[in-house]
Amino acid sequence: MSAFHTTPADHAKGGKSKKKRKGKGDEPDPRIINLKSSMPRAVPAPLRFARNRALRHWTIHRAWLLFQRKEREREAHELERMYQSMHNAAEELRQTSGPGTREEGFLYRVAMEKKGVYGHNAVPIEYARPQTETPAREPWNHGWTR
Repeated sequence: MSAFHTTPADHAKGGKSKKKRKGKGDEPDPRIINLKSSMPRAVPAPLRFARNRALRHWTIHRAWLLFQRKEREREAHELERMYQSMHNAAEELRQTSGPGTREEGFLYRVAMEKKGVYGHNAVPIEYARPQTETPAREPWNHGWTR
């Protein structure tokens, strides 16, 4: 019993259908003959490179992987450098006494508040829309026209 289609084949179109039986002299459908004649009889052998071409391919592939690895390491190093620079600046602000009679760390707290960074009474763009991927309430608007 199939899990997807539970209607018996002879009742699928609303009643019992009469099966056509081909006689021995009937020709098969010409479309099927055309398809069968255009399809290969056996599965072709897998493509293989010649020895020199395989070596060239392998060399180029390894060089590309090496380039990608160096690029990733360079980007990671640059991000690490920027992070260390920001960390050092924040640490310097934390240890510096504030202007006038302000206590130590005042500049650090003001810098980390982020007041007015996004505009007057604004919220960060990350909070403007939900970050989850959920299906639409109405999957398809059937009434839409141009």
